[in-house]
Amino acid sequence: MALRFFADHCVSNQIIAALQEAGHEVIRLKDVLPTESADGLVAAKAQQLDAILLSLNGDFADIVTYPPAQFKSIVALQVLNRPQATPALIVKLVAFLLTHPSQPYYAGKLIIVEPHRVRVRV
Repeated sequence: MALRFFADHCVSNQIIAALQEAGHEVIRLKDVLPTESADGLVAAKAQQLDAILLSLNGDFADIVTYPPAQFKSIVALQVLNRPQATPALIVKLVAFLLTHPSQPYYAGKLIIVEPHRVRVRV
């Protein structure tokens, strides 16, 4: 089952391509909003598109500012300024998505993906 993602401007083409190759739909922020859009507008657009917000922006991993229960889902990718970790992060992300292929699973959750682990916060 394909998942629908809304990719923030900071998500690399490499990550987007890997998700599309895995059969997922990815809507790019730059195709629907100005790239300098405020985080609140980006989060609202993901909701409007009924999509999982996908971002490298650490702000979206802040559960005080973005409580998971108030969102369809947020997937926060964390490479910690180490772009060489992107391939391992992609492997971890795609494997997690294969394990959880249903869009409803993600509702109200913050999924934090790192090259070596995945954490789920509700």
